[in-house]
Amino acid sequence: MSVAFTKEEDSESAAADLPDRPISPHPNLVTAKGLAQLDGELAKARAAYNAAQASGEVGADRTAMARATRDLRYFSARRASAQLVVPDPDSDKVQFGRTVTFEREDGRSQTFAIVGEDEADPTSGSVSYISPLARALLGKTLGDTAMVNGAEVEITGLE
Repeated sequence: MSVAFTKEEDSESAAADLPDRPISPHPNLVTAKGLAQLDGELAKARAAYNAAQASGEVGADRTAMARATRDLRYFSARRASAQLVVPDPDSDKVQFGRTVTFEREDGRSQTFAIVGEDEADPTSGSVSYISPLARALLGKTLGDTAMVNGAEVEITGLE
């Protein structure tokens, strides 16, 4: 049978069937900064969706529409489920939204802010509250030790 008579999906229509971005089963805790980031991403997703619709070329560029629709669904859901958490400034414990400094056994000192999943970026100094590092440190106070990745660390600073 000739290829002309078979229905083969072209690469663009295959790309248009993008899977949804996974949504975490954990509570969507956010800091004020994280909430602002979500609002910004939601605005970008709406703008991309509106641009894809307005271009009139939805049939020609189905991947742009699929990406815009997927991102709009994701950021709408994340914004709707966001729970703003403000750390207690009088607390002396490691908690969501605070920055903690700890020293490793080899003398290295590291500092991380404990934030929501969408705003976490370890390369920029923030980790998600559900990360093993954050879970090991949450609830501790200055001078306490915790086991992180099989090694003991001491909490030396809290902001």
